[in-house]
Amino acid sequence: MREQARERIGRLYPRAGLADGSQATVIAWLWARTVASPDPAARGAHVPLASSFVLSSRKGREAIVVPIVENGGYRFAVKAEGVAPDELARARAGTKAARGANFTCLLSGAPLNGDWIKAEGMAGRMGARLMAVVAEGKRGRVYLEPTAEMEETARQAEPAWRPEQELPDDPRNIWCIPYGLSTFADLFTPRQLAALTTFSDLVGEARERVKRDAGASGDAYADAVATYLGFTLSKVANITSSIASWMSDRGAFRETFARQAIPMVWDYAESNPFSDAGGSFSTALDKVAMVVGEPSMQKAKGFVAQKDAANGICITDSPVIATDPPYYDNIGYADLSDFFYVWLRRALAGVHPDLFRTLLTPKTAELVATPHRFGGDREEARRFFETGLGRAVAHMRAAQAPDHPMTLFYAYKQVETKTDGGGNGATASTGWETMLSGIVGNGFTITGTWPIRTESTGRIVASGTNALASSIVLACRPRADDAPSVTRRDFAQALRRELPDAIRRLQAENVAPVDLAQAAIGPGMAVFSRYARVLEADGAPMGVRAALAEINRVLDQTLAAAEGEMDVDTRFCVAWFEQYGAAERAYGEAEVLFIAKNTSFAGLEEAGVIVGGGGKVRLGRRDELEQDWDPARDRRLVDWKCAQHLVRAMTDEAGGGVAEAARLAHAMGPARAEKARALAYRLHTVSERRGWAAEALACNILVASWPQIRAKAAELAAGGPAQAEMGV
Repeated sequence: MREQARERIGRLYPRAGLADGSQATVIAWLWARTVASPDPAARGAHVPLASSFVLSSRKGREAIVVPIVENGGYRFAVKAEGVAPDELARARAGTKAARGANFTCLLSGAPLNGDWIKAEGMAGRMGARLMAVVAEGKRGRVYLEPTAEMEETARQAEPAWRPEQELPDDPRNIWCIPYGLSTFADLFTPRQLAALTTFSDLVGEARERVKRDAGASGDAYADAVATYLGFTLSKVANITSSIASWMSDRGAFRETFARQAIPMVWDYAESNPFSDAGGSFSTALDKVAMVVGEPSMQKAKGFVAQKDAANGICITDSPVIATDPPYYDNIGYADLSDFFYVWLRRALAGVHPDLFRTLLTPKTAELVATPHRFGGDREEARRFFETGLGRAVAHMRAAQAPDHPMTLFYAYKQVETKTDGGGNGATASTGWETMLSGIVGNGFTITGTWPIRTESTGRIVASGTNALASSIVLACRPRADDAPSVTRRDFAQALRRELPDAIRRLQAENVAPVDLAQAAIGPGMAVFSRYARVLEADGAPMGVRAALAEINRVLDQTLAAAEGEMDVDTRFCVAWFEQYGAAERAYGEAEVLFIAKNTSFAGLEEAGVIVGGGGKVRLGRRDELEQDWDPARDRRLVDWKCAQHLVRAMTDEAGGGVAEAARLAHAMGPARAEKARALAYRLHTVSERRGWAAEALACNILVASWPQIRAKAAELAAGGPAQAEMGV
């Protein structure tokens, strides 16, 4: 298939010339979208919308794009040797002016705001400019300057087919439509369309070839081969789009679906399907073949049935049910799956005509509360979801094997809900509320809960977002028919008695702070769901949302109680941080807190955690911490300072990462290090509530990395490999 495709479209994917005169296989072409500058001084020239000019940020292998303005225009050069730290820092900003679609004109410095960019995109006037080429050199990746020939070759592509179906108007998950990318075809460059069309056609040709070679008995085998080739096509499409981008820290492609959404991407990476790197046909095929060739797959036996869970699930007698229920309105899987469906339909409609009888995937029965499916009516969307989920859970209870629990995997992050006019709120979530109401309301009780880490530490650090790292597994059994009813006060007392120990167990297992609120729902709801009803003071049954609020209150109280084991200076810092964050306040306000926490300005200044002057006081920043700090020599060692140094080690580019954090943890001792970790949980909760995303992320990264930090610190204590690694 690859060689057939190369014969047909290989001319569109030329090799790149190297400085020594040799030729190299291109891995990626890196493009920036462009729009006309609104500044008359730029004379309508198209200027780049580049979120970054960094090609490689790997230590010792730094490479950047250098835009050069000359003769009223601009060109791109590549600097791959001797990149200074300040050059790398400037390159990281690209032409971005702020978050969102806000850029600066490269030629004049004029602002390019979101409204202008949207208008240009919707008018079909958005273009693209080649910034750099990534090729396979003799000693690894090389970054080359773009050439006019490379650009011209890409523009020669004339695809034989385009998926012109409209993208769904789902602003929660699809963000590119306001910028003029409104059809599936708009998500691909002409060269990418030519490649995917060619490979999708070749799936059918391969099927016919297998049939011919295998004879009359080969139809089923040919259909199976074609189906797996269709999966290969999907993997290629996931990187072969103008939504895929380049990860400068890894030197690899970030796929279209790095998250469950189709975002707007300003600078994108165009892969070469004929290379042997990521995004190529060969790489995708190898990964599919690995699954087919896995020995355990050869022995596995099972069957598959497509059923609507809301209308019955009895595919066998007394099934053991393990399911990942829909996440309310969080992800529209049917809408997003059309990205792959349009290509699979072209390749496999002849193999599976029943599956591909519609132009796009069916949507009406999907159990998701997306308002755009109901004309924007949120209440109607909610009713549809609740009714369908209730029916599904009832069918599960009726069918579930009596000797085994039903397990549900859930990874929906709670959101802050304001409950009074003073801005005080209790955390809850419509998604969690609806799912749990379906479980509890249909006679299940939660008997166990545990988190499963679904993201690696490296991914958590690299993502730069305070996203969930785990899925929460809930084990459920039918509630006893004679379960008692209790008052809200009885429930609250049982919760305060049982939940803190469960939270401490979760912390001992190193559940990341961002996951803790979700993980705590399980043991909290285990208390709530054991009762037939929990009655409010007026006799009305207590709802799941109120129960979630109570669970989160106990979580907050448990984390706050850990402060009692910390030094007085740290308790002052936590209280100040909770009230004012990094803000500077009047000395008088600080003095009140000095007295309340039994400390003083002089003591806190000696500890190096507070800064004052001109009648003002603030907490010290992490960038003000001593670079060569040694806990063993600190005359006033406080838990706050230990935590801040550990966070800096894990989050600053020059912080040293796990190795430096392990050195610090070893130097401060296990007990002090564990207090710092506990403090990170507390500070994460405060930061989440106050909307300080960067601080929450920093604390989350520290805890998520703790197993590696603890292991390296133990090696240091034992005089093992970590000492040699760190030059000790």
